[in-house]
Amino acid sequence: MTARPVQVRAAAEADLDAVVASEQANLGADAWSAGLLAEGVAGRVPHASYLVAEVGGEIAGHAVVSVVVDVAELQRIAVDADHRRSGVASVLLDACVGAARAGGANRLLLEVREDNAGALAFYADRGFTEVDRRPRYYRDGATAVVMRLGVGPRCGG
Repeated sequence: MTARPVQVRAAAEADLDAVVASEQANLGADAWSAGLLAEGVAGRVPHASYLVAEVGGEIAGHAVVSVVVDVAELQRIAVDADHRRSGVASVLLDACVGAARAGGANRLLLEVREDNAGALAFYADRGFTEVDRRPRYYRDGATAVVMRLGVGPRCGG
């Protein structure tokens, strides 16, 4: 199978239904509400960029990255099951790193479930390192692993 190109762009209000569906399908009990997503997609959440990845004209995933002063946080990244392991997550992550750098961040932080071995390996392969753990972070009581990537000159980026 030939890989189709992935396009990442800012989410638009016309993308809301697809972003809500992606959030619910991929993040389950930890999904954000449609109302919160609507605010973000409309550009009404300060410091946050809502991005979508398109493959063949359809939304294959989404991400949310925020930048406040010199710290960026990858708040969401989700790829629909039909598009996993095809490079979509890597392209979305690269766009988030670019947004963090463009916003003046020196480091990009994220949390990932400690039982999500695939995600932990994905981020480690891209240079993220574990810096902390947050017990009982998720609704089901799972622990979050906090990871960091230097993206600016003051943090080795």
